[in-house]
Amino acid sequence: MGHRTPAPSSGRPKVRLPAGAAKPMATVMGVRVSFVSDVHGNIDGLARVAARAELLVVLGDLLDYVDYHDPGNGIMGQVFGADAVLRFTQLRSDHDFVGLRDLNEQLWSTVADPVGTLTDVVAARYAQIVDVLAGPTLLTLGNVDVVAAWNAVAGERLPCLDGAAVTVGGTSFGFVGGGSTRPGVRPRPSESVWRPFVRSATEYGQAVGAIGPVDVLCSHLPPGISVLRYDRVPARLEMFGPGLLEYIDAHQPKLAVFGHVHQPMSMRTRRGRTECVNVGHFQRFPRAFEVDLE
Repeated sequence: MGHRTPAPSSGRPKVRLPAGAAKPMATVMGVRVSFVSDVHGNIDGLARVAARAELLVVLGDLLDYVDYHDPGNGIMGQVFGADAVLRFTQLRSDHDFVGLRDLNEQLWSTVADPVGTLTDVVAARYAQIVDVLAGPTLLTLGNVDVVAAWNAVAGERLPCLDGAAVTVGGTSFGFVGGGSTRPGVRPRPSESVWRPFVRSATEYGQAVGAIGPVDVLCSHLPPGISVLRYDRVPARLEMFGPGLLEYIDAHQPKLAVFGHVHQPMSMRTRRGRTECVNVGHFQRFPRAFEVDLE
């Protein structure tokens, strides 16, 4: 498996994967794999990468709930306007996450049908995304995504892989989606209409354990390694995937790929024989991390 920087398509035959590819598959060798994560609404960039990808692997966070760079964009900007998002930006800058949660619930309380409104907005955005993923694609969702909405829009055509393994050209890929609470902490019950893909550390670890040995470990969250978890801009350690580091130590996959941390202290490091790589913040830098299957 050789790492490649993005380049024009080589013209090799495309790999055609069947819909619902949550089971082992055999296909041709010599496939270039393009990994992306943290799309956060950059559908135009995703379309460009997908159009030339021989095999695209999407590691989650397709939605942009709050766009801190463009307040009028994102789901909250669409529903409530830029001024409300600017309040989110200030609270996040202050690391006031209780205030963020309270503001979120306050804003949705002003909507006559919050569940219906959010469902319609999310479904429309997911429909746009799945339309550009017309080529061979493997996908998991991230902590900002809504599993039920994705399943309703695209689940039969492009299922969210979670606790599942897929084999392509003799290379096996294992997937763990979503986010996790800290070990020992259960997800906080919320009255909010926003139900992102976050579960307990125990449940997350069970998904990791269901994969079995693979060549490439694919997750939205990074393993519990400080230089991969630390985001330089908010200056804090972001969430990690419970059990991922233990999995790497036990099985030593060739590659562990993930996203979630937008401005990490380090984009990559080695853990034993495993190369651990943050594939990048696709929303702001719409390039794929690419490797060749050998």
